[in-house]
Amino acid sequence: MFEYLRKILTPVQEQKQEILLESTKTSASAGLRKYQVATAALLVEIAKADGDFSDEERKRIIELMKKDFDLDDSLVTDLLDLSEQKVKASISVYEFSSLINKSFSRLEKIEILKNLWRIIYVDKKLDSHEDQLMKIIGSTLNLEHKDIITAKLFVKQEMGK
Repeated sequence: MFEYLRKILTPVQEQKQEILLESTKTSASAGLRKYQVATAALLVEIAKADGDFSDEERKRIIELMKKDFDLDDSLVTDLLDLSEQKVKASISVYEFSSLINKSFSRLEKIEILKNLWRIIYVDKKLDSHEDQLMKIIGSTLNLEHKDIITAKLFVKQEMGK
């Protein structure tokens, strides 16, 4: 599957992106790095949705990225820094979700939703901006509202709520 992703996602559209992506160079393909950046960018977007990107949210994003992508601390830090730059330069979440839509299954996208809910609930509350952004992200990932709610309930149960 990763070879397929590499073939699909290899062309880089901006020279600047290529330079930034090199900082996260691992044995993984460029396609996988782009997916990692897109996923991290969505996590950063949701962490910032309530106007407060806390240290706890940052730590949780790092934990999730290390777990999901089996990366060491320095690579995760580089990935998070790159993702934050991409979020600042982005116009909408669509550029990140469209990349994910090209190659990932419904179940893989639901796993991303679960991680987004995990970031939202780091502070144990749901802000209206976070809730609205989750609906937008779910929609741009071509998922149904019930998928968003199912992921939310799964995370709440996981947290003992």
